[in-house]
Amino acid sequence: LPASMYTEIQRERPDGGNILTHPDYIDGNPDLIKPKKLLNPVKASKSHQELHRELLMNHKRGLGVDSKPELQRVLEHRRRDLIIKQKKEEEEAKKLQSPFEKELLKRHQRLDQLEKEQEKQEDHAPEFIKVKENLRRTSTVTGDEKAA
Repeated sequence: LPASMYTEIQRERPDGGNILTHPDYIDGNPDLIKPKKLLNPVKASKSHQELHRELLMNHKRGLGVDSKPELQRVLEHRRRDLIIKQKKEEEEAKKLQSPFEKELLKRHQRLDQLEKEQEKQEDHAPEFIKVKENLRRTSTVTGDEKAA
């Protein structure tokens, strides 16, 4: 019987049975079950309704949706102030460096650079030269130990 009902519906439609454009319940056939709109479980929940009611009340009072609790705002403000204060202290420390400290820093950087260049040159030196230098170091260390 259901197959014959489907064939009757197909015969009544002149467009060839495009279900998307003509749903079955529009035909008015009493044998068909008409669909009911489903309830949204989120909107039906008590918590959602209470939240919606609270948002409406805040909107009427003029409070912003993104307003945060007072404690959270105070903590964020303190954190932001602390970060700004630290940045200012660092900048002042850089500005207050004496010329002597600046010269020391430059010399330190130059020495580091020279050490790196020496290491590169040592890496390119033949192995027998490296071994000879190591022998000299050990012989001077043992000679110093004998003298002491």
